[in-house]
Amino acid sequence: MYLLHVKKVLLLLLFTLFIVGGSVYAATSINYDSNDHLQVQLLGVNDLHGHLDTNDHFMGKKVGGAEYLAAYLNKYRQEHEHTLLIHAGDMVGGSPPISSLLQDEPTMEYLDLLQFDVGTIGNHELDEGVDEMKRLLYGGFHPITGYFPGSKTPYISANIIDKRTNRHVFPPYLIKEIDGIKIGFIGVVTTDTNLYILPEHRDSIKITDEVTAINKAADELKKQGVKSIVVLGHISSKSNLDGTQPDEDFVKMAPDIDDEVDILFGAHNHQYTNTVVDNKLIVQAYSYGKAFSQVNIGIDKKTKDIIHKKAEIILTDHELVKPDADAIELIYKYKEKTDTYVNQVVGTLPDEVSKKKNKDGFSPLGNMIADSYKAMMNTDFAFVHQGGVRASLNKGAVKMKDLLTILPFGHKLVTTSLTGDQIKKALEQQWRVNEKENILQISGFSYTYDNQAAIGDRIKSLKETNGKIIEPDKTYTVAITNYLSSGGDGFTSFEEGTAIGEGPLDVEAFADFIKGQ
Repeated sequence: MYLLHVKKVLLLLLFTLFIVGGSVYAATSINYDSNDHLQVQLLGVNDLHGHLDTNDHFMGKKVGGAEYLAAYLNKYRQEHEHTLLIHAGDMVGGSPPISSLLQDEPTMEYLDLLQFDVGTIGNHELDEGVDEMKRLLYGGFHPITGYFPGSKTPYISANIIDKRTNRHVFPPYLIKEIDGIKIGFIGVVTTDTNLYILPEHRDSIKITDEVTAINKAADELKKQGVKSIVVLGHISSKSNLDGTQPDEDFVKMAPDIDDEVDILFGAHNHQYTNTVVDNKLIVQAYSYGKAFSQVNIGIDKKTKDIIHKKAEIILTDHELVKPDADAIELIYKYKEKTDTYVNQVVGTLPDEVSKKKNKDGFSPLGNMIADSYKAMMNTDFAFVHQGGVRASLNKGAVKMKDLLTILPFGHKLVTTSLTGDQIKKALEQQWRVNEKENILQISGFSYTYDNQAAIGDRIKSLKETNGKIIEPDKTYTVAITNYLSSGGDGFTSFEEGTAIGEGPLDVEAFADFIKGQ
């Protein structure tokens, strides 16, 4: 990078808030002579989650949809000679049925259609394990979809390690060269991934410390003469629209990351980020294709170092572009394969059932899903982890598409027996030191808690819906998913239960429940 004293001068950054057309952004800029610098545009996407055929109303605009995201990315790429298209993970996993029913192969084909230059692994890329992700990348057979040729999009990750060989599962970094200048990209995923993936999928890998992995990869890049370094981190970040009040894990890591790193593309928590911390530009563009990050950088042709960087977060406003014809064709091809199943009507609801949580952490939809588990498995109680509930349920005709969008992970229901004391221990794990509360959705009982009490001693009373006290030594039957029963989301107390039996997929139980309504 530039000499240290020069780098300190570059800390004099200007923050300006702009709202223009379809964009909302905070820009940082430094004056430079363009004749001495290579101008490169980075277009970044994060957390698409296979949302090919969905759109949303956001900030007063209709946004999202693969055909509109493609139109924007192609338009901006055509307007800049040197453009690299990148993503920060969770492009697949937790996907709507157009992608999830076909093992997310449609989304991988979409990434190839757009010709992404590089991407990183998010936690949801590992939902079905490393081997399935490798199949999507390198090709292979699946019993549902048959043979898939693989993807042309290069994936990198510096902190996913094979436990058997102690080597990287994916390349830790990638170097792109433009006009003789090398730009290094490092990929990492949050270590919280260990909480999110099933035990059978994490037995073969370990997720190492993010900062350590970044800095090791940066050292290797520097030894190869790379001084312009970008991190694609599936790590949470956020800021105000004007760049103030930056927060979350990536922001906290920034001061400890090698100073040769200039730009951090964040992801994971689906937030807006456009800020500078420790002279590192940090960006994140919401989720589901509602927006993308445009980062313009200037690289000194003599030092090979990034000395100018400016970012915008641009909404995919439908009014400002025409949808991309190739993306429409791809979407139509896969909708033909899935529409018959997903358009089945399973019932009708008079009102919306929202996934939005109240002040106590409970959501109407979450509790309704818990009721469906309890009814299907005929148990005393049921639990649902809110993170697995991905959308609200609209009023009117309810189709399988709606339910598969709400519960896209294909988790199987299981019945387990737990004592009252073990249930209390599981509820205590809704609060953990230095972490946000993670309230479970429940059915068949109620409880009181004091969130000002010490962690581990917050649950004060447990009662069945009939008013009976839940006794510490008495055994109860509980319906949960195989994800929770294996300690998913950090609820390790559920692993203490005794397995009784298995049921259908969670979405099938919910569909049956709605039919009964």
